[in-house]
Amino acid sequence: MSAPRRAIRPAAAAAALLAAGVLVAGTDPDALGEKAGGDTTVYATGRNAFSFPAANLEDPERTRFVIGNSFFRRNWVEAPASTKARDGLGPHFIARSCGGCHVQDGRGEPPEILNRLGETKDPTVALLIRLSIPGQDAHGGPRHEPVYGDQFNNAAIQGVKPEGRVTLRYDTVEGQFADGTPYALLHPRYGFADLGYGPMHPQVMVSPRIAPQVIGVGLLEAIDEADILDNAATQAAAPGPVKGQVNRVWDAPSGRMMLGRFGWKANVATLAHQTGAAFQGDMGITSRHFPSEACTPAQKDCLAAPSGRSAARLGDPGVEIDDKTFDDVVFYQATVAPPARRNAGDPQVLRGQALFAQAQCATCHRPSYVTKEGPFPRLTSKALSGQRIWPYTDLLLHDMGDRLADGRPDFQASGRRWRTPPLWGTGLIKDVNGHTRLLHDGRARGVLEAVLWHGGEAEDARQNVLNMPRADREALVKFVESL
Repeated sequence: MSAPRRAIRPAAAAAALLAAGVLVAGTDPDALGEKAGGDTTVYATGRNAFSFPAANLEDPERTRFVIGNSFFRRNWVEAPASTKARDGLGPHFIARSCGGCHVQDGRGEPPEILNRLGETKDPTVALLIRLSIPGQDAHGGPRHEPVYGDQFNNAAIQGVKPEGRVTLRYDTVEGQFADGTPYALLHPRYGFADLGYGPMHPQVMVSPRIAPQVIGVGLLEAIDEADILDNAATQAAAPGPVKGQVNRVWDAPSGRMMLGRFGWKANVATLAHQTGAAFQGDMGITSRHFPSEACTPAQKDCLAAPSGRSAARLGDPGVEIDDKTFDDVVFYQATVAPPARRNAGDPQVLRGQALFAQAQCATCHRPSYVTKEGPFPRLTSKALSGQRIWPYTDLLLHDMGDRLADGRPDFQASGRRWRTPPLWGTGLIKDVNGHTRLLHDGRARGVLEAVLWHGGEAEDARQNVLNMPRADREALVKFVESL
C-alpha cells in the first residue's frame, strides 16, 4: 500500500480496478468477486453464515458433511465412558470439541479481562498459546518446551493437574491520523499463573494464536502450489519492500516436507495434519498420524491417565478416533462454503476497493485464484476443483515488523513473519461470533486497527492509511467488510 494516495470518485472506481488487474472486462462474469468461492459459494448472513456446505456438493457428500459436522461440534468426554464413539478427552486439553474454539465455524476472541492482574472471565479456549525453546525438532520445526510441550493447556480431566492459567492484560498505544483524528490500540501482555508442573524453561518463547474461521479452507488447500510460488517470485522481482516467502513444513499424513499454507505462520501444509494436530493438542484425542498423548516426561499424572483407545471398537489400534470418523471431520472442514460477498456494487464499497488496489494492498492480499485439486482426494470433493475463488491472500510469510513480532520461529517463519490471512468473511465475523477482533491474537478491534498494527514490509501501507482522510478510511473499511 505504498502508492501515493489520491481521491477516487465512485464513477472512476471501475477504471482504477481495471488498471490494477482486479477486473477483467468482458471476460469475467464475477469481476467483483461476489461469488467468493465460485460455484461453492452460499448466499448467507447471520449467525450461521459460516456453517453451510459448498453449494455444489452432491447429495451423498452432503450426508458426509453432516456426519463430519456432528463430530466437529459435539463434546468429547473422558474415558472410560458409555459414549464409546466420543470418549478419550484429555488428559490435558483447552477445548472439548473443535467447535469449542471455532464457535459456529467462526473466529475466536481473546478472553475478557476482569482486573489489572490479568484475571480472565473464561478459560482461554479460543486463544492457543504456542511454546518452544531455541533449536529445532527432527523435522526443522519448533523445539518443544521440555515441561509443557508445544502448547499450553489450561484444562485437564479428573486426577490430572491443569498446566496452569494464562494471564492477559493490555497496554494502550495512542496515536493520531494525519487529519488529527486520535486512535488507541491495545497491546497485549501475556503471562502464566498457577503452573502445575513447575517453572518453564528460562528461554521459553511464547506465541498466542486465535482460532480463525473455517470457511473456504478446502479451497485454499486446492490452490495450485505453482500459484503460491509465483506470488513469491513476482514480489521478489518487483521493486519495494514486499518480499513474501513460502514456508516448508513437515506434513505427518503425507510423511514429507510440503509448502505450508495454514496456520498463522503457514506452519501447516494440509487440513489432515491441521486436524490431527488439533485433535491431539487441543483435546487430547489421538489419531493414526498423531498416536501419542501430548504428555511430557515431567507430567506423570498425564502419562498415567486412562485412555479412550480401543482397537476392537475403532478398528485402528491404539488411537481414540478411527480413520473414517477422522476423515469425515476433515471432509466437513474442507467443504464448509465461503459466503457470498455483500454490497459489491455499492459506490462507497467500489471506492474502497479501488483504494485497496491503488494502494497495493492486493500485493499481499491477492484477490483471486482458480483452484486445482487438494492433496488427498478422499478428504475433499471434486466440486472444489476448477473454481474461481476470491480469498484475498498470497499464502506467503511477510515480515510485519517489531509491533507484531512474537519472537518465535516456526520452520522457515521467523519471529517477525506471519502468513497473509485470507480476508473473505471478515465482514460477517460480527454476525457469526458477536465481535470484530482481528490479527493473530485478536488484539485489533476492527479492520482499521488491524491495518495500524502493520509494520515491516507493510509499513508503507500503514503510513498510507494514516494519511488518508476520514472518507477514504471509511470506504476502505467498508470494502474489506464487504468480503
